[in-house]
Amino acid sequence: MAHSRAVFLMVLVTLMWSIAGVVTRHLQTADSFEVTFWRSAFTLLALSVALSAMRGLAWWRDVRRARWPLWASGVCWAVMFTAFMVAITLTTVANVLITLAIGPLVTALFARILLHHRLPHRTWVAIALAGVGIAWMFGREMQLGTGALGGIAVALAVPLAGAANWTLLQHIAHGSGDPDEPVHDMLPAVWIGAVLSSLTTLPLAWPLRASGHDLALLALLGVLQLSIPCLLVVWLTRVLPGPEIALLALLEVIFGVTWAWLGAGEAPGRPALIGGTLVLAALVGNELLALRGRRALALPAHG
Repeated sequence: MAHSRAVFLMVLVTLMWSIAGVVTRHLQTADSFEVTFWRSAFTLLALSVALSAMRGLAWWRDVRRARWPLWASGVCWAVMFTAFMVAITLTTVANVLITLAIGPLVTALFARILLHHRLPHRTWVAIALAGVGIAWMFGREMQLGTGALGGIAVALAVPLAGAANWTLLQHIAHGSGDPDEPVHDMLPAVWIGAVLSSLTTLPLAWPLRASGHDLALLALLGVLQLSIPCLLVVWLTRVLPGPEIALLALLEVIFGVTWAWLGAGEAPGRPALIGGTLVLAALVGNELLALRGRRALALPAHG
């Protein structure tokens, strides 16, 4: 796949991810752990159907015989699924998404230390600029008080688990040294994450009180907001490096805050708008410089 097409698909992934906050704000009776359980349960159902259609019933056998990377990635997905939804019911959408946006910094650090990746200077500059934007927004949101801090603390688990997951997927996709563990075999890890998240949150969600209205919205989240984009992002690790995936994922901050503003009345303040502009500038600048570099390398081959 061409790099530009992979970038487009990753932007589409972030757009689908970003609807969680605004949809959650329209729930009627379900609380935090029940919200998390139902979204994970619907994700589990959707992934079971999708993986069976893509790979036949043989993928069940693959899961039973899976090696440690698949289960490790599954645990990471479970932490991400659970912590995100719990956090978004404890604090504002902006708080959660701003916290998630430290993902590129953590991912780059993991990739540098564990995989010995040398990152382009443009990526470091982009991450630094995005970090300034995140710090600008984060500092303002910290003034909301201890109620906000609880949600932020839970949300911190998402970028940490995400960075570990992207690094592991990169290890499998590029030079793990194990030919029996190709990247497409990591797709069931998303399913394992949904299983673990559902089993973990069900006792905490009981008794279940979600209305039919809530179940419809949570089914939408399980299929459109989680199952489809998570399968896509695992596939995209074959084309895009982990730090670049994490950097593009920052678009979820822009999209998510915008949806919450337009669809639920959670208007961001001036600091969030300024910080978001810096994040977007970092993303666009990094991709434009990358495109320019690839075209410069391609010119001698066609000259």
